[in-house]
Amino acid sequence: MGAMAYNEFDDTELVQKMAQTAILVAGDIMLDRFVYGHVDRISPESPIPVLSIDRENIMLGGAGNTLSNLIHLKCKGKILSIVGDDEAGRQVREKAEHYGIDVTGLKTLSDRPTIVKTRFLAGHQQLLRTDFERVREITKETEQALLQAGDEIMPTVNALIISDYGKGLLTPSVIKGLIDRAQKHGIPVLVDPKGTDYSKYRGADVVTPNRKELSLATSGRRVDEDDEITEAAQDVIKRCGIKSVVATRSRDGMSVIQDDGAVHIRSATDIEVFDVSGAGDTVIATIAAGLAAGADIIQSAALANLAGSIVVSKVGTAPIRAEELIEALENLETYGQGLAAFAARRSSQDRTREAPVAQTWEEAKEDVERWKARGLTVGFTNGCFDIIHPGHVKYLNVARHRCDRLVVGLNIDSSVKILKGEDRPVHDEASRAAVLAALGSVDLVVFFGAKEKGQDNTAIDLIGVLQPDRYFKGGDYTVEQIPEAPSVQAYGGEVEVLDISEGHSTTNSIRKIQTGKAA
Repeated sequence: MGAMAYNEFDDTELVQKMAQTAILVAGDIMLDRFVYGHVDRISPESPIPVLSIDRENIMLGGAGNTLSNLIHLKCKGKILSIVGDDEAGRQVREKAEHYGIDVTGLKTLSDRPTIVKTRFLAGHQQLLRTDFERVREITKETEQALLQAGDEIMPTVNALIISDYGKGLLTPSVIKGLIDRAQKHGIPVLVDPKGTDYSKYRGADVVTPNRKELSLATSGRRVDEDDEITEAAQDVIKRCGIKSVVATRSRDGMSVIQDDGAVHIRSATDIEVFDVSGAGDTVIATIAAGLAAGADIIQSAALANLAGSIVVSKVGTAPIRAEELIEALENLETYGQGLAAFAARRSSQDRTREAPVAQTWEEAKEDVERWKARGLTVGFTNGCFDIIHPGHVKYLNVARHRCDRLVVGLNIDSSVKILKGEDRPVHDEASRAAVLAALGSVDLVVFFGAKEKGQDNTAIDLIGVLQPDRYFKGGDYTVEQIPEAPSVQAYGGEVEVLDISEGHSTTNSIRKIQTGKAA
């Protein structure tokens, strides 16, 4: 078997089928804390920077990141793990439930704390990471409780992922018990391995080591070239009783090795890599989802390679989304050069004037963080933009000149109706977004606004998620009169009031259309 190029694989239907699957993740779930701030001085107590904290984010880590990828691929995610009887454990459970993850198999223990990893960052520079954990094997009683939960869950899922971080949850008995149960139900087992002895995963369908892990698991074999990867992986397969190895190889793509041969799947060579953290979770989640949806290992791995190439262009640990995969697949043939052209189209600073329209706030946040990681200043403004007139164009141009990237928050149709009356908007939100996206001053469009009267109809919540460097408002307001201002200032952003062109308004435009005269 030989190499596979991206343009040989185009199956959006497979991604859509993933929404019909359920996947169990068994492994060490954690709470990831990100503490953001800024450094203005050195401590007088010792030569270390003083971090003035601006904000904090929490998310699921460890096996939770694999679950996050599954959820964003539209799969139904289920967890088999443990947390402590503490505040962090409650936050893990709440986060998981918020994402719709089935937490039936999430057990609370009083004799060990929830694993918490805290990262302190100044801007996008990580200063320190702290790990709060107690690494020891779980008791026999806890093993039995987990396996009993596995008995209940296994008949309801289409694949099992064992996400091993070596924290003591996945004892040899638990691993063997889960693999045996999965085989009984005909469920594929995928393992994100830990350590050097893969024989503990005997019976698994797939293990997904990276290049370094594969070398360590084979007593330091060289794993640089295709044939070296193949020989090392086949050694693991024969010694450890594993059906296949998917070895991730960073920019070189990945290799799918079975006892009768190998397929080497290449990545695009000019992908802009920002952060590789979490890419392995994306890969195993996508392979599992592909297998669960009926694809074979080669097809699933090719899709996972595409997914991994997308997530490394994001900032921080960010999951793959089904919409991104579908868009990438649809563009492979259109752009002719596979993912390289797709990624360049998404990130190029000199792209043709068609800004992306984000379908979710999370998607918009990824773009904002990618720009900030390049050192670019991100501006934000918002409005209805019902009928674009010269005043809008001038205002957006002025705003764009005061930042490197301009995000426009666009009121959804119901929000406009609340603000302007029952006969508005004239153009629906998709049409308004398309016109804004075609303007040279606009780099990203994202929707916001109330669906019903009485709900918050400001951009405060959206600003809190995106956290742009500068917020622009047009008119004769003072900063104190702008409802979004406190939200911007709370995280250290700037608020700027810009002049607007007199004599231009959507209301005037509508009146002129209706009567032939402007007010």
